[in-house]
Amino acid sequence: MSLARNVDLLRRLPKLNGLRFADFGQGADASSPLQEITSFGANPGNLRMFAFVPAQLQKPRALVVVLHGCGQTAAGYDLGAGWSTLARHYGFALLMPEQQRINNGNTCFNWFNPEDTARDSGEARSIREMIAHMVESHRIDSRRIFVTGLSAGGGMTSVLLATYPEVFAAGAVIAGLPYGIAANLREALDGMFHSPVRPARELGDLVRRASDYRGPWPKISVWHGSADRTVNPGNANEIVKQWLDLHDLPDVPMAETNVDGYPRQAWWNKDGETLVESYAITDMAHGTPLGLADNDQRYGVEGAFLIEAGISSSYHIARFFGLTGWIPDAATKKAEAKPATKPALTPAPHLARSIRTAVAAQPAEPKHEEPRGFDLGQIITRALTAAGLMK
Repeated sequence: MSLARNVDLLRRLPKLNGLRFADFGQGADASSPLQEITSFGANPGNLRMFAFVPAQLQKPRALVVVLHGCGQTAAGYDLGAGWSTLARHYGFALLMPEQQRINNGNTCFNWFNPEDTARDSGEARSIREMIAHMVESHRIDSRRIFVTGLSAGGGMTSVLLATYPEVFAAGAVIAGLPYGIAANLREALDGMFHSPVRPARELGDLVRRASDYRGPWPKISVWHGSADRTVNPGNANEIVKQWLDLHDLPDVPMAETNVDGYPRQAWWNKDGETLVESYAITDMAHGTPLGLADNDQRYGVEGAFLIEAGISSSYHIARFFGLTGWIPDAATKKAEAKPATKPALTPAPHLARSIRTAVAAQPAEPKHEEPRGFDLGQIITRALTAAGLMK
């Protein structure tokens, strides 16, 4: 099936099975921290490149590639999922490729077109060129590059992990699909709505055939709403099977826990490092789950395909990537490196201590009431008298 026909079918997708894509955001503008980069290398996929690099970067320097879903823009998805806020908070660089309507009528990444899903071809090659530009421009550690995406962006995340596995340390797929299950739109829709079950070895071979690479394979985190009627939740199981086969891990989870009220399954290697994890967001429809993070911060804003669910997927994915420990470490090192301050030279060195004592002697203010005023002059007078400087 030709690309032109695929694009034409995608334009008519709102009429198929009630599936509708809503626009969310109009691209990076003055209110967005994302900056467009127009010269980044070869661009056979005809994508736009947006990036955000905070003033302070953790060391070694890390990069997260974030891929929006259908009907979204880079700036819109960033606002909704909160990635630039996370990047500023935890000090990592952010790359957000953006699809153009000329390539796809619903601004979906073409995760099913063979010319866009092969190594060194189409959209996959364009994103690889963007990554290379970020690595060179901002001295990114090549061992700390990660990728995540929603829906079609999740499908393209699977494409990048399969076609350039040596580039990524880890990835996270939200409401996406396994690599290699579709070579045209008909197969893509079948995968989206029905998620045919395939043997694990067959799924793993699809990735192994995508490049000459033979490991170690990237780690992966898989997220899906159990009430998703746009991308069948069975796709989460198929992605997990694909990567369990690549990592040579057993079918049965090594751990089953609850995180913020939702079931999480995990598999790890002999060193105890989690290589595959899967979150099932109970009763959630198609979208990225939002909620308070473990640090009581909220990353993101509700919108089209951005759903308040009581769990911050962006935060937990950043944590899975190993990016959320930077602030405490930095604060500790800064405190340890701070030079000792010399005491101030004054005619009465104990005056400051006397003032503090006088302040402490004031009655405690009741909680949740208007604070009482105090007479600073009286406090200073008492302190001077106690210091022997006033009678």
